[in-house]
Amino acid sequence: MMANPIAESELIINDRGAIYHLNLRPEELAPTIITVGDPDRVQEVSKHFDSVELTRQHREFVTHTGFLGNKRISVVSTGIGPDNIDIVFNELDALVNIDFNTRTIKPSLTSLNIVRIGTCGALQAEYGVDSMVVSSHGVGIDNLLNYYQHDNTEQENELLQQFIQHTRIDEHFSRPYIHSAGSSLRMHFVDGFHHGMTVTCPGFYGPQGRVLRLGLHYPNFIDLLTSFSYGSHKIANFEMETSAIYGLGSALGHQCLSISVVVANRISQTFSADGKKAVESAIKKVLNVLSGI
Repeated sequence: MMANPIAESELIINDRGAIYHLNLRPEELAPTIITVGDPDRVQEVSKHFDSVELTRQHREFVTHTGFLGNKRISVVSTGIGPDNIDIVFNELDALVNIDFNTRTIKPSLTSLNIVRIGTCGALQAEYGVDSMVVSSHGVGIDNLLNYYQHDNTEQENELLQQFIQHTRIDEHFSRPYIHSAGSSLRMHFVDGFHHGMTVTCPGFYGPQGRVLRLGLHYPNFIDLLTSFSYGSHKIANFEMETSAIYGLGSALGHQCLSISVVVANRISQTFSADGKKAVESAIKKVLNVLSGI
């Protein structure tokens, strides 16, 4: 017996059979996906492809799908923030795990490999600008995953409790959440990368401890993040997407990895002299690894 179809108001498919925000049809998405925040960065990735078979754009969501050798890859821009990740990751999953003709969930799961290439602020002095951080875990203070049913491992729960106890952040904000990197991807990104926990913030200024004209409710936030440690775990950096990527990716059954170029070190208060060059170097390194997986 076929399950009830998903309503048109919930799964929005446009006139050409493409999902609403990404404007992609299922056959236009590759099984390996690179996400970037900046729409202009999509072409900075796809220019290294041997061929580009299609380009799509709707609002800030730009997609290029093509081939690197025999490997088919899609590059998708997400825009900034967990709310955009909510749109992109639900739609990426729908493209491979929902039958658009019947509007029903497919009986077999298709698991995507999704790698984010982004930028971040380092929270440890030894992680210099222009270096690269692989997020072992994404700790979310953005609240997104609290809207979804999701499970954690015993290790994740233990890390989260230690984080809450150390920062006491849930006394002022919504309850933090945590999810781990996809292990089958992370194992390929070791040499030349720092590894550590990443905190995902719901904003760039106050949520990341920056003061312009408004004072902060939580002025010692950065110090608490930098001083956190539990076993071999410490917080390497913070940015605005990783926890949402790891949380939704894990709940939906995909392998996800977030790789960030350090453009600012918040401890040494330094900023990259050429962030574009550092990101270009990271793109080349990530593509070289992905081509061999």
